[in-house]
Amino acid sequence: MDERYEVYALADRHFYETPDRLSGSERSAAPSYETARRAVPEGWRSARIGDWLTLTPLDPGGNAHPGPAQGWKIHASATRANAEQIAATVWDYCVPRRIPFKFVPGPHLLHLRNAKYAARDTSGKFVTVYPADEEQLHTVLRELGDLLDGLEGPYILTDLRWNDGPLYVRYGAFARSFVVDERGSLVPAVRDGAGKLVPDRRQPSFQVPEWVTLPAFLQPQLAARNTTTVGELPYRIEKALHFSNGGGVYMGTDTRDGRKVVLKEGRPHAGLASDGADAIARLERERDALERLAGIGVVPQVRDWFTLGDHCFLVMDFLEGRPLNSFFGERHPLLTPEPDPEAVAAYTAWALRIHRRVEEAVEAVHARGIVFNDLHVFNIMVGPDEESVSLLDFEAAAPVEENGRQVVAHPGFFAPPDRTGAAVDRYALACLRLALFMPVTTLFVVDRDKAAHLADVIARQFPDVPREFLDEAVAEITRSADRPAGGAPAPSPASSPFTSLPEPGDWPNSRDSMVKAILASATPERDDRLFPGDIAQFSDGGGLGIAYGAAGVLYALAETGAERYEEGERWLLEHTAPVPVGTPLGLYDGIAGVAYVLERLGHRERALDLIDGILKERWQRLSSDLRGGLAGLGLVLADLAHTTGEKELGERAAEAAGLLVQRLAEPRPDTPRRRAGLLRGASGPALFLLRQYESTGEPVLLEAAAEALRRELDCCVVQKGGGLEVDEGWRTLPYLGDGSAGLGMVIDDFLALGGHDTESTDSTEGAADFGKARAGILTAATSRFYAQPGLFQGRAGTILHLSRTTTPGATTERLAEQVAALGWFAMPYQGQLAFPGHQMMRLSMDLSTGTAGCLLALGAALDNEAPARLPFLPPLRRP
Repeated sequence: MDERYEVYALADRHFYETPDRLSGSERSAAPSYETARRAVPEGWRSARIGDWLTLTPLDPGGNAHPGPAQGWKIHASATRANAEQIAATVWDYCVPRRIPFKFVPGPHLLHLRNAKYAARDTSGKFVTVYPADEEQLHTVLRELGDLLDGLEGPYILTDLRWNDGPLYVRYGAFARSFVVDERGSLVPAVRDGAGKLVPDRRQPSFQVPEWVTLPAFLQPQLAARNTTTVGELPYRIEKALHFSNGGGVYMGTDTRDGRKVVLKEGRPHAGLASDGADAIARLERERDALERLAGIGVVPQVRDWFTLGDHCFLVMDFLEGRPLNSFFGERHPLLTPEPDPEAVAAYTAWALRIHRRVEEAVEAVHARGIVFNDLHVFNIMVGPDEESVSLLDFEAAAPVEENGRQVVAHPGFFAPPDRTGAAVDRYALACLRLALFMPVTTLFVVDRDKAAHLADVIARQFPDVPREFLDEAVAEITRSADRPAGGAPAPSPASSPFTSLPEPGDWPNSRDSMVKAILASATPERDDRLFPGDIAQFSDGGGLGIAYGAAGVLYALAETGAERYEEGERWLLEHTAPVPVGTPLGLYDGIAGVAYVLERLGHRERALDLIDGILKERWQRLSSDLRGGLAGLGLVLADLAHTTGEKELGERAAEAAGLLVQRLAEPRPDTPRRRAGLLRGASGPALFLLRQYESTGEPVLLEAAAEALRRELDCCVVQKGGGLEVDEGWRTLPYLGDGSAGLGMVIDDFLALGGHDTESTDSTEGAADFGKARAGILTAATSRFYAQPGLFQGRAGTILHLSRTTTPGATTERLAEQVAALGWFAMPYQGQLAFPGHQMMRLSMDLSTGTAGCLLALGAALDNEAPARLPFLPPLRRP
């Protein structure tokens, strides 16, 4: 799972939201530092930008005082205990000297920056100071460093520490500027020694750009940083297993006896749990719990505890086996179009045995007076015999007698606030009952009443699961403080809000309900986004574009015949005049897509203005892909050339096509894994070249499209059930965006336009057997189970593919099965039909991950008069 989503699930109970936007009473109750409430000094400007409060001195004309665009910046870290003091000290130092600075204005935001799964490249940064030059840098470090001497804070991984205090330095951009990097993406930039914009690297390690000389006064700091090594330890570290903001987890060998061990690292003041405990405190909890549990046979044995630098390490025996979650991909019987009843029965028996083993392990832990407090499928290790289990990761464990609440949890097993002590583990065991058969229990953090619906789905798909086994789980998950365990039963499904929702296949009623949900969620008063969606909408341009922003939702509404949302169109027009700095240029991630949608909605002048802005950039350097690269831009240019008659736009589209043909003529990249799929792979360029071929009939375009598709097929593997999926090395994907379904859509177009199964001399055996590939993709697109509902990474995308493919075997019955199964993910929003977004911790209304994407897919599948479509993927045309 992607831990970033947990932070964005804190501020709103329905939707992903930036953590600085606490809702309702939470916002008014959230404290801010006294320094943040000070009056803005005369001659200064204050602004709230994200989770920063910025202070900028003004010139005599009232404008922001011009300073350097880049240079050495100073960061100060802080703890909850000293943050107020550090903020006040920095304010009192910088204001009289007219040095611009910013700081995090409240303790809840500081906590989130230092939480366990906070981004490691921003962790610890509480204050940023912008010196005018190296001389002022040195002065500020000395003077402010003396004022803050003795104060602690988490180590800032991207920076170089100044002496032993909370100050750190890093070279980077002061003002926002962007550049297209070597991967064709728009990224933050600085200027190199020749004045050229280059990416501003922000990895969690200190680096000095090659054109910058480290000031002499920082040389001793760098030397001190490099003195700590692992050379004298009796352990050989061989592999990093995991990183979080609290530290790393490493596999190694004890050089004294050759035994495999795991070394778990704790960083001081970082990796905070909800109770404020840092990674070292949590590591101490784990050590104490494991020592108390020694000998029960279901937990690792403690071997050592040591400190290196100021980091602590817990050394444990390495447990052979695999985490329980890794078994779903190879054992789960619904990962095929037609599950074998014997396989379903065998899996059911195994899952019930595994659950009983886990129950026994938890009972053994409780018998020693410990509550696990973090039970989930990643913390359950299944032994090599695939029957025995052990429990891992006891950093949240606590004595039973404390009867405390959960402080660290996986979202799919997160107990409600009324569960304390051993009841936290009982809740997780109940969730595990359902997750073993339908691993989508993260939906419970949106609405726990979903448990009853999922239990009914499980009962239909796994007939050998005892109904009592499921009903007990539902009762435990849905009970509340006023309905204690053993008390009144859970509400019957008849009274559930899920029963009043239309089935996805009930078109147009399902359409009308989804449209109402989408419009009810709109926030035209906000500037960052119009419709709630994925966390990507909080990145530059994300709230505008097709994938995650307003343009994509407006497009889906128009494609499915909903009434025009004119207020939403005005919002998009207002927020592209001008386009915000940093907005990407592409079809799905940025400006080109917005232009395409605005033209479709009748706002041609603005669309052309946006395209004109793109053509003034170095657009030829964009990546090749459809999402943000040349393929997507070329499609929009060609479309606008056709609808407006603007000759230059057609010429630029032809130029983009020519660049792609050149790139495809070059030797294939010698990389172990290439991105594949409709959005980021060669399928996107193939789609653009096919659309150009339709217009020009130039054979070179069809040949280049064939080469692109062959490259895509080289990135695919056939699964044991016969499905063809994109191989990413650690997982395979059948989906529309980054998987094989999107490739299948473009192959369909290629064959419909006269393409045929011809192999190039350098392709792998059978790579260009497009007909065979279509059959494998059809199998992958008709699986009984998918983990998410979304358009680009879930079931809705397979529905879209099935709605337009002419692959033999793509029957209306198979399509109907997928439409019905989309209802497994249905959730209510204000009484209307909605769907969860990526990671399924909150609802989403966007095209890529949420309700708008499901709406579009259902419109393609069920509206026979005017089927919906993705941009540039109309119903197939025959030769």
